[in-house]
Amino acid sequence: MVYPSPSFEDKICPPEQLAERLAALPRPLVFTNGCFDILHRGHVTYLAQARALGASLVLGLNTDASVKRQGKGDDRPINNELNRAAVLAALESVSLVTWFDADTPAELIELIKPDVLVKGGDWTVDKIVGSGETLARGGQVHSIPFLFDTSTTKTLLKIRANEGKA
Repeated sequence: MVYPSPSFEDKICPPEQLAERLAALPRPLVFTNGCFDILHRGHVTYLAQARALGASLVLGLNTDASVKRQGKGDDRPINNELNRAAVLAALESVSLVTWFDADTPAELIELIKPDVLVKGGDWTVDKIVGSGETLARGGQVHSIPFLFDTSTTKTLLKIRANEGKA
């Protein structure tokens, strides 16, 4: 038997198709971005909180090359961009997943022109890429505080500390 592709994969959108797909999303539109390498409770809580700030959440995913340039480690990302995009698209809080290869999402943010721009609590509003432009358009910018002390880096350290102990 041949099984159809999961419907959540329809939420994965190449940047060149964004204009058409964005027009179909309800507003206000929230945008966030990141690597989301190994999804954890902190990620899903943050994404649900971001989504609650509007009617749709568009997530800009760092490509593999972009993640590597961030200096998170030679073996990062652990999960490739297509797998990361699929996992994120499966989340109820995420309306659309796209990607960017630049060091920052500035061009993507200007293309999307979100009503609400969001990053995690480790970013102050004045340091969030695209904040000035979003505020100038009359939009909002939020830095959402972390509720859980979790991170992909900490998860990887724990895994690596236990390698060979099984």
